[in-house]
Amino acid sequence: MTIRVLLADDQTLVRAAFAMLVESARDMEVVGEAGSGREAVGAAREVRPDLVVMDIRMPDLDGIEATRLIAADEELAGVRVLVLTTYDTDENIVEALRAGASGFLVKDTRPAELLDAIRTVAAGEALLSPGPTARLIERFLRSPSVPVPVPVPGGGPECLSDRERGVLALVARGLNNTEIAEALGLSPLTAKTHVSRIMGKLGVRDRAQLVIVAYESGMVTPGTL
Repeated sequence: MTIRVLLADDQTLVRAAFAMLVESARDMEVVGEAGSGREAVGAAREVRPDLVVMDIRMPDLDGIEATRLIAADEELAGVRVLVLTTYDTDENIVEALRAGASGFLVKDTRPAELLDAIRTVAAGEALLSPGPTARLIERFLRSPSVPVPVPVPGGGPECLSDRERGVLALVARGLNNTEIAEALGLSPLTAKTHVSRIMGKLGVRDRAQLVIVAYESGMVTPGTL
């Protein structure tokens, strides 16, 4: 199955480089490009890609707002967003995850890692690396300008069972289903079932937003990872 990719970046050369890389993969194709957030939203509605590789800093409408509009559009429910960041300076990556992005990439990532990331997110998984994710969210939560947490659509972690709370804590640490299963003595299928049930109870769309919920609820605190 071919993964249909939309590239959104205000730098023409960056888009061209990403396009060449994506087109070099047998299981992917570029179905559109956009130079601003507003163009990205319009292109997503027009071509209905499987995944949008979204830069954060763009003119007209930034990548965070563009991600929020795409995630909120019921007709684009199957479209995943993978955001790009310079990492060391983009604290607002957390806002992108909250807006509905399924993960993030550092802009100087290696070509093979970009392709693997696209496959991971297109398959419905969140791209979360334990170290970078923890450090990024920790810096965010230590910032004096952190906004008041947004209520969780389906209720807070208090609606979860003890087992589910334990699974959520491990998701927040960046563990995948196999690693969660090993940590808790479960089968990978059971771990996957727990994660899916947690997402349903909390009303979130993927693991990336589960991480945000875990931090904002205080279940996982900065410095504990």
